[in-house]
Amino acid sequence: MTRDAAKWRTWAALLPVAWLVGAGVPHAQAVPAAPVVEPVVVSQTAHDPEAFTQGFEIDGGVLYEGTGLAGASQLRELDPQTGAVRRAVDVPGGYFAEGITVVGDRVWQLTYRDGVAVEWDRATLTPRREVAVDGEGWGLCYDGGRLIRSDGTSRLRFHDPGDMTEIGGVDVSRDGRPVGGLNELECVDGQVWANVWPTDTIVRIDPASGAVDLVVDASGLWQRGIPAEAQVLNGIAHVEGAEFLVTGKYWPTTFRVRLG
Repeated sequence: MTRDAAKWRTWAALLPVAWLVGAGVPHAQAVPAAPVVEPVVVSQTAHDPEAFTQGFEIDGGVLYEGTGLAGASQLRELDPQTGAVRRAVDVPGGYFAEGITVVGDRVWQLTYRDGVAVEWDRATLTPRREVAVDGEGWGLCYDGGRLIRSDGTSRLRFHDPGDMTEIGGVDVSRDGRPVGGLNELECVDGQVWANVWPTDTIVRIDPASGAVDLVVDASGLWQRGIPAEAQVLNGIAHVEGAEFLVTGKYWPTTFRVRLG
């Protein structure tokens, strides 16, 4: 499998459901529309244009990146100031890797359709174990108490950070309508930011209700030197306050932006 063909089929299969729910069912009470903003670019750094970015997270002065594709997936440490790759290790088993998140001295990394999550030792970047996960893995973040996983649908799934046991979940909606294609995630101050595949949209989600309370239209980033052959926006790493690093699959640039 190359690029995002399999994900496209999964996402496209959900469209009729989303359209029917949103367009054909009257709502007893109007839902206020989530505001839409554009990112404000603060600065930019280099990003490996060969990286099929699946996960992005800053912790302890290190920018961690997970890359995908079967047989080519890696877990990487980057310099957040320059984008330079400090260390890179191959994901075991030839898995098609997906989202990542840091939990203490560990890093969890999802796989797409292999049915496992890989737990890494953060200091040595060596695998500790593999744990079974039901369903597809797309994005992953840690809110300080639980792992939150996306699987390409409109549902966020909650997991125990110790062993990946599923402990709950919530369905995500924007203006009362399901939001499918939830992809790379970032947990910040009790909220979840998510790339919406295969678009240039980022949404901010209240994980208690599943409601989207902010929408980011990042389509303008393509005009800043992103080649047409690059793939979708995918990668959100919180820096501080309202500032984030964002990038995409095969993007040559990482942007530091203000959101909200």
